Amino acid sequence: MIRISTLLFATVLAAGAAQAQPQAPVTVRISSGPVTGVVEGKARVFRDIPFAAAPVGALRWAPPQPVKAWTAPRAAALAGPSCPQPMTANNAPNSGGANGPTSEDCLQLNVFAPTGGAGGTAKGAPVMVWIHGGGHRTGGGWLYDGQNFARDGVVVVSVNYRLGALGYFAHPALTKAAKAGEPLGNYGLMDQIAALKWVQRNIAAFGGDPRNVTVFGESAGGMSTLALLATPSAKGLYQKAIVESGLGWFEPKTLADQERVGAAALARIGVPAAATAADLRALSADKLGGIDGNYGPFIDGKLMTETASQAIARGHVPDVPLIIGSNSGEDSLMGPMTLGAAAVAKIPAAVKPAYTAEAAAGDDAFARAVFTDRVMGGPARWVAAKASGGQPAWLYYFSYVGSRFRPAMTRAGHAAEIQYVWEYWGRRTPMSEVTEDDKAVAALMHACWVSFAKTGAPKCGPQAWPAYSPASDQLMEFGASSGVRTHFRKAQLDAQQAAALPGLELDAK
Repeated sequence: MIRISTLLFATVLAAGAAQAQPQAPVTVRISSGPVTGVVEGKARVFRDIPFAAAPVGALRWAPPQPVKAWTAPRAAALAGPSCPQPMTANNAPNSGGANGPTSEDCLQLNVFAPTGGAGGTAKGAPVMVWIHGGGHRTGGGWLYDGQNFARDGVVVVSVNYRLGALGYFAHPALTKAAKAGEPLGNYGLMDQIAALKWVQRNIAAFGGDPRNVTVFGESAGGMSTLALLATPSAKGLYQKAIVESGLGWFEPKTLADQERVGAAALARIGVPAAATAADLRALSADKLGGIDGNYGPFIDGKLMTETASQAIARGHVPDVPLIIGSNSGEDSLMGPMTLGAAAVAKIPAAVKPAYTAEAAAGDDAFARAVFTDRVMGGPARWVAAKASGGQPAWLYYFSYVGSRFRPAMTRAGHAAEIQYVWEYWGRRTPMSEVTEDDKAVAALMHACWVSFAKTGAPKCGPQAWPAYSPASDQLMEFGASSGVRTHFRKAQLDAQQAAALPGLELDAK
């Protein structure tokens, strides 16, 4: 679903990591043992650091467990494997930008730390923990090169987490075999919490401040960030959050719902209904990887007791500063096909009057505009409004199309903002294709994210980015001409909100 945009930008991010020239080894001691990374440019880089034990055997579909300590320095210069996921036959990057080896022993993270200070180590630097996208089915933390954040005084941690049927799965046999009180199903979310706990224990050794942590992510990573806000056991592990194209309106799904889906999925690949938990854990990762599904956080009753939408509506999330936004071409998730009357027929009747201009442009433009607003734009504005009553929230809209993609592309597709946030195109992209305008947008957006991590407010650029309030209804557009917009697509987003909220069971039980 996210092949075009995520593949493009994750690939260019990963390119630099693959070709970086190590300068010198550097060793840091963490709670589980010493790790030896390298200095690359202005960053101290440590890759493939395990933050939990391998989730194999009896630990498959179980909460993450502590990693076994080591004594000799562990090599941390090269990227580790991706978590099991569908890969291409020719080893080209998949829809999440990943290729190369996979392994269930994948619960590792990567650290990009500033240099400087005594012994070449920064002290008390802000920390940003990145949760990658990929539909909760593909991708990997190793794809993202955080050297430019480190250059600007920020420690970046990118995380792997279990994906697909290994990451978000429930089945009656697993529920029956679980220990009393053990959370079930949301194993990818549990991994993210384990990684945040690792940061609290260890990030000071890399020069980071565990009291100044920003969790941020895109797409599935943005959804995960919202889920972390709604998960009580994650409270206190971060102080700020950024959600890039992370939806925001989630229909309630329970453990019982997921058990039915899981049992049906296994039946389709020939697993008998009477299979035990041991039988399921004996299945190969490759066989499980072939199970398609709508993966992601859900109400399991223990780790998550309500959806992120419900927690936000009920005021059950930590009051932390927040940036949230979406892109102008989120409809890239719909694929390149031309949409017709069948797609328009699915649009709620109450929504259609707000889209007269889009409808006049034809069925394809109409359906795509409605999709973008319903799935990303409307939810982002709603979350910002709900969050605005406490610590400030900032809303953005990313519409910039890179010079090298014009005129074939006219809107910023899903994930297009990533390379600008990271201010990084990758060493395989000829810089002759990157214009000064491209660099200026990247410098602006990157500076906003860095200043937010440092101070809790995006103080960046020539025009102040106002905190969001429903009354002023202002956002920052990052585009060909960046600036503050007031009542942006108000009629359309109001219509989407009125149509969507009744189905989300937002009232407190």
